[in-house]
Amino acid sequence: MTIETLRSFLLWCLGINYVILVLWFLAFVLAHDFLHGLHARWFRLSAAQFDAIHYGGIGFYKIAIVMLNLVPYLALRMMA
Repeated sequence: MTIETLRSFLLWCLGINYVILVLWFLAFVLAHDFLHGLHARWFRLSAAQFDAIHYGGIGFYKIAIVMLNLVPYLALRMMA
């Protein structure tokens, strides 16, 4: 695998992961009550707990995207 192929792969991964992140955020914002009602049937979650779990998950996912896709991509770009 060449460095150019790896850079292209990381850039595609970055784009796909950000699309997933935006979709998660939009679903959380636009369908909040529906999603909370759905999960409240399975787990005893208050609205505050539900929000905290999703906020933490979105934050963790965003940090993972930056650390696992963006940073290696930038490092490979700086090597060239």
